[in-house]
Amino acid sequence: MTPIWAQAALVFGLALIASLFAHRFRLSTALVEIIIGLLARTVLGLTLGAEVFAVNEPWVKTLAGIGAIFLTFLAGAELDPDVFKMKWKEAAAIGGASFLVPSVACWAAAHYLLGWESSPAILAGIALAATSVAVVYTVMMEYGFNRTDYGKTILAACFITDLGTVVTLGLVFAPFTWKTLLFVAALGAAFVGLPKITPVAFEKFGGRPSEFEAKFLLFALMLLGALATWAGSEAVLPAYLVGMALAGGVGRDSALVRRLRTITIGLLTPFYFIRAGYFVSLPAVVMAPVGVIVFLLVEMASKVVSVYPVARAFMSPHKDAMYTTLLMASGLTFGTISALFGLSNKIIDESQYSTLVAAIIATAVVPTLIANRFYLPRHHLPKDEIEQALAAHDAEAQEAIDASEVRS
Repeated sequence: MTPIWAQAALVFGLALIASLFAHRFRLSTALVEIIIGLLARTVLGLTLGAEVFAVNEPWVKTLAGIGAIFLTFLAGAELDPDVFKMKWKEAAAIGGASFLVPSVACWAAAHYLLGWESSPAILAGIALAATSVAVVYTVMMEYGFNRTDYGKTILAACFITDLGTVVTLGLVFAPFTWKTLLFVAALGAAFVGLPKITPVAFEKFGGRPSEFEAKFLLFALMLLGALATWAGSEAVLPAYLVGMALAGGVGRDSALVRRLRTITIGLLTPFYFIRAGYFVSLPAVVMAPVGVIVFLLVEMASKVVSVYPVARAFMSPHKDAMYTTLLMASGLTFGTISALFGLSNKIIDESQYSTLVAAIIATAVVPTLIANRFYLPRHHLPKDEIEQALAAHDAEAQEAIDASEVRS
């Protein structure tokens, strides 16, 4: 057990460093954890050996997978049904544009610029078109946008984009068998039945130290996740749909959501994000950066060309439209899942996988950093978030004045 505890300590140590940097520079914790994971592999590879953190150990993959599932569920639960009904046209238009044009553009870049064969190029287009609910939701949550109609509309658009990713991946590559039909039937039953069963169960057995609510949700998500992987799909898909189905109940229970966030952000997602960054070999990317650069530029350009005009068409100001566009360009969760699906099924080779994953991680970092640095729509921030930001600014100014007085 000693190696397991040591690796767990390593992950939480890296997550702690990421939290400090994220707080100091007002960055998304998820993005910093990805970067810290990437740098950790490089440093450990030069010193103790990259195998110090065994990213493919079953227990690491399990914790990372549960983290992705729960984070995706929370993102779905944050969708306000009333806002979705009111903004469904905008969300559908932005989400559809965010998938269709970038998937074709990235396929063309892989096939014609990088010389990939047809199937690997199609997979690259699907993977790079995806928007990471995990990254976008984390950014929304850290700035408080998840409590605004603006943030909820972006999350709804992410759902449309990722739904297109999963459906296209399934239609093009995944086998369609009787298992698929059974999974779709079970998912449909859960989508309809859980909103009716969950409130009754929570009212009768919830509100106790046994944390019945969390165990109930874990059971439902893990069962549907098992059915999804058994049918050749991915476990995060039912998690998002179940989150949406329960948004009117679970999503409005702030105390329960807070407890679930503590489990997810504090315990589980560090394994997911640090592991995602750890997969990238920085020396390999530096030695052969062309593919990564091509994919990053084409993905971002195609998102701007497709999403920005649609956002503007729905009367969004320039700053809001650019922020929406850049967040929709942030990939990770479904992108890496698609890439790993391609590697596991021998659609792409290890070299193509490394290039694709490095590009996907770059899309998780670069567009979001640009968005938060230059286009952050502060007028949408909740009032308490604005007050906290002003207080932090005043505190920094006072520290500078005190330091100046000490020097003088």
